[in-house]
Amino acid sequence: MIVVTADQVASRTRPDLTAGERDRLQTAYGERLLLPVARNAGDELQLLSDDPGVIVDIVLELVRSGDWSVGVGVGEVREPLPDDIREASGAAFFAARDAVERAKKSSPRFAIGAASTDAAHVEALFRLALVLRDRRSPEGWEVYDRLRAGARQTDIADELGVSAPAISARMKSANIRTELDALPALARLLELLDAASGSDAPMEGRP
Repeated sequence: MIVVTADQVASRTRPDLTAGERDRLQTAYGERLLLPVARNAGDELQLLSDDPGVIVDIVLELVRSGDWSVGVGVGEVREPLPDDIREASGAAFFAARDAVERAKKSSPRFAIGAASTDAAHVEALFRLALVLRDRRSPEGWEVYDRLRAGARQTDIADELGVSAPAISARMKSANIRTELDALPALARLLELLDAASGSDAPMEGRP
């Protein structure tokens, strides 16, 4: 299973964002989470899923905002699950705790923890994607967000009042197609890391 622990950046000097972000994540992803998103330790968010695609989307959103240090923990979780994630425990929760503490000291503010030694490799690829996203212009984000919402390039061009070639140029400059092609691969790596998290054996060849 996969745990995300997100700690608000500079929470002592900024408005509290935790409750609002908890509710947003629950509304957007609740059906694909194993337990409701919870506020933990004051300014932290915690969630649990066995869907690596959901975790990828949530990580990208939280890191993009710049408001959160994000730790992902991969491993076993004690079952049966309680009703409240704050009562859950297991290796994935400890790994997420260690990861978020490392994330607070890194740029981008993201880290992955797991028993498998492959966690460092998966983390490195996530970091690469996050750095590329951090360099995206506002114009690139305009196109990206509409594509992710299901719009076609021609519709985006009409909505923004620019030509179709201009949208293609924005996509190329913002590495949008490269990122969209990479998202399933990142999810697959998390899935493999989850499968490997019970040992230090490499992920290669695992189901």
